Amino acid sequence: MKLKTKLTLGVGLLFLLIVLMSVIGSVYINKLKSDTEKILTANYNSLEFSKNMLLALDKISTDSVVAVADFQKYNRLQEKNLTEFGEKEATQNLNQHFKNYLQHPAPEKEKLIREDLARIMSLNMKGIERKSDIAIITAENATFWIVSLGTVCFLIAFILLFNLPQTIAEPINQLTFSIRQIAAKNYNERVHFKGSEEFNSLADSFNTMAEKLQEYESSSLSRQLMEKKRIETLVNNMHDAVIGLDENHFIYMINDEALKITNLRKEEIIGKTAHEVAVNNDLMRELLKNIDHPVKEPIKIVRDNKENYFEQDIIPINIVKTGEKETRYIGKVILLRNITPFKELDFAKTNFIATISHELKTPISAIKMGVQLLGNQKFGELNDQQKELLKSINDDGQRLLNITGELLNLSQVETGNIRLTIDKCSPKEMVQAAVKNVEKLAEQKNISIHTEYLSGDDFVHADFDKTVWVINNFLTNAVKHSFQDEKIEIRVEKLDTMIQFNITDTGSGIDEKYHRQIFDRYFQVPGEQQNGTGLGLAISKNFIEKQNGEIGVESTPNQGSTFYFRLPVV
Repeated sequence: MKLKTKLTLGVGLLFLLIVLMSVIGSVYINKLKSDTEKILTANYNSLEFSKNMLLALDKISTDSVVAVADFQKYNRLQEKNLTEFGEKEATQNLNQHFKNYLQHPAPEKEKLIREDLARIMSLNMKGIERKSDIAIITAENATFWIVSLGTVCFLIAFILLFNLPQTIAEPINQLTFSIRQIAAKNYNERVHFKGSEEFNSLADSFNTMAEKLQEYESSSLSRQLMEKKRIETLVNNMHDAVIGLDENHFIYMINDEALKITNLRKEEIIGKTAHEVAVNNDLMRELLKNIDHPVKEPIKIVRDNKENYFEQDIIPINIVKTGEKETRYIGKVILLRNITPFKELDFAKTNFIATISHELKTPISAIKMGVQLLGNQKFGELNDQQKELLKSINDDGQRLLNITGELLNLSQVETGNIRLTIDKCSPKEMVQAAVKNVEKLAEQKNISIHTEYLSGDDFVHADFDKTVWVINNFLTNAVKHSFQDEKIEIRVEKLDTMIQFNITDTGSGIDEKYHRQIFDRYFQVPGEQQNGTGLGLAISKNFIEKQNGEIGVESTPNQGSTFYFRLPVV
């Protein structure tokens, strides 16, 4: 039977019994009320009338007029209240005997009147007893039916009270427990209910859901294991070292390449924090040092008696929750790219450039010397065309000599063979030395150079010659890109613990999108006359950064440029 049917039958029957009990109680109460009213309105009034007539009869000898009037008044009332069998005849006899008594008063006639009144009172007393018995029977019947129906209602309510909550609550509790088991991924959980069809249907639906989830979990788990295996195989076969850290820096993944270069064993580090491993591993300690701000410089690692170079990259891992826009950080991956082949090619290129530049300097110098000898008047007079040709050869030779010099400087910087002589230097003396080198070049375009010193008598930690070379390079570029009859400003000022050198020209300026690339090797601003090598600013950057300084540019198209660098104050 369905639970709904059980509830309908039980509660419906209880409702009908309560209604029936209320109806029966109302009927019997009304009946008792009717019986009581009959006793009060009929029998009790007749007794009261008879008593008053007896009193009037007692007073008739002393106050006959009043007593006769009272007797007749109550007698009329009695005539209207005839309810018992024989009461009418007794009342008629009373009237006749009282009339006879009024005509000829005598003790015998008074006795008859009293007997009639006693008869009336007796009839009403018996009526009261009879009606009282009927009321008692009615009350007993009412009590019987109310108690009977109340007992039945109590039994039904008692059965519902102890059976219905258990019938409903037990399956719900069992279902709640099973749902929690399913939530805990215990898909073997099943429910079996006895009783109502609704809970049986619910159990069947729940069990079907659990079976489907179990099937899905099995297939999903298998698929996830396969995906995990595939990813692990892919990561292990990468030529780059990969180390995975969770949000608390626990190591949860490391591939074979990373194990090789760190000289670690997988079973010893998985599940440990990177900081624990770094205590006894120099490479891990170096990686953690730069984990928040990866350095651009390659990391050199010696393996198999060979220097290897790796580029460190930190990749944060974030996931987006389903149905939400916010991302949650779950860890990061340390990636070490092996750039050794590229570094070797770079070294080979640098060595090649250094060798070629060094070898070219001798013949170029010889060509310049030959040009100078040809220009000597001792070897004969030259015509204008020959002089122009020698001047062109001399200029090209000088340009080649400058290029080879810059290439040699660059190769020294890249190979680390450059030697800096850091000493206490005067900014003013360095600026004056650089200005002296470009005075003749500036005079050719009628450009004036103004200097301003706001640093007082402060000195800087620097290599005098290399710093003068940088200032000279800035000034040469400024002269080259400035217009005729303009001026170049040099301002030296103190900024906290640094001295800043500013070289400002009034040339065409540089677009902001090229500011980052301007210090790269071989880069030249597009659209300008390409008469340089693109190495001067790259070498300048290396010189300044080797001295713990900073270098930069501020420029706007058509508003000139300001190249600056900073060196630490002594």
